[in-house]
Amino acid sequence: MQLSNPATGSWRKTLLLCHRWLGLASAVFLLITGLTGAIISWDHELDELLNPAWMHSESSGLHQSSLVLAKQVAERYPQVQVSSIPLNVEHGHTLSLGVRPLPNPPAGLEPVKFNQVFVDPVSGQELGKREWGAVWPIDRTNVVSFLYKLHYSLHLPEMWGIDRWGIWLMGGVAIIWLIDSFVGFYLTLPKSGRKPQTRLHKAQATHSANQASFWQRWWPAWKMRWNSSSHKRYFDMHRAFGLWTWILLIILAFSALALNLRREVFMPVMKSAFTLTPTPSDLRPRLSPAQQQPPKVDFDKILALAINDAKVQGWQEPAGRISY
Repeated sequence: MQLSNPATGSWRKTLLLCHRWLGLASAVFLLITGLTGAIISWDHELDELLNPAWMHSESSGLHQSSLVLAKQVAERYPQVQVSSIPLNVEHGHTLSLGVRPLPNPPAGLEPVKFNQVFVDPVSGQELGKREWGAVWPIDRTNVVSFLYKLHYSLHLPEMWGIDRWGIWLMGGVAIIWLIDSFVGFYLTLPKSGRKPQTRLHKAQATHSANQASFWQRWWPAWKMRWNSSSHKRYFDMHRAFGLWTWILLIILAFSALALNLRREVFMPVMKSAFTLTPTPSDLRPRLSPAQQQPPKVDFDKILALAINDAKVQGWQEPAGRISY
């Protein structure tokens, strides 16, 4: 007869409880982000299907400069600033410009209720505008962006001047998921730490251990017992599926952590182990929307500086027309 090591058994029971409750705590969030992530993998295609009048252009001719079109939008809506400009537009597609309210808009102008404008790249005609990621009302114009924002922030509102609560929450879920993945992996390993009561039992245990290698004792955890009870099949499905996809799950959890908590967790941890060169965005302090100010350098100067810097590093501008 063999008795389990009490310390080992207690440790495994503690880890089993942690695995169970950590999994339950993150299950709802992972279900939401998994379903929405699968849908928004096709966000451009779905948006074009739902809103063809905003996404496609039938105009023929040369495209106007994206910077010129952005200036036209800024002049049309003096209470906003253009925040994003695609430099190149695909043939047959429209130009999508991101905008946001100015911190100090001109007096007498009502705040806008949109943050995205669609423009014909040939004529400059405005084809439509919407609030990307709006919570309500949800219709065909913003359902894809609603799902996109739900995926990474759960649409948690701004509170106390901070608009990253949802991102932080999903980052915390990623940490739980990452830890729980390692706990679950450990629980699949063959049990050890058994102590035989007598020398005979010790000799028998040693002989048995020599006959069955670690992999032979672990291999059943990777398989299904199809002829067993429903409870055992569900347990095997959970354990085997987790083992066969473990590397993928770790990659997903770690990337979610890196994306949601880049400054808060990921970069400090990486800097403790590696020498990293910070990006310009890493060097800038993150400000709340109320503290953000309009840029002091316009897009033309920024683009010219970027092109000159690229040429210094050996980049050659390709032949042909490039839509800036």
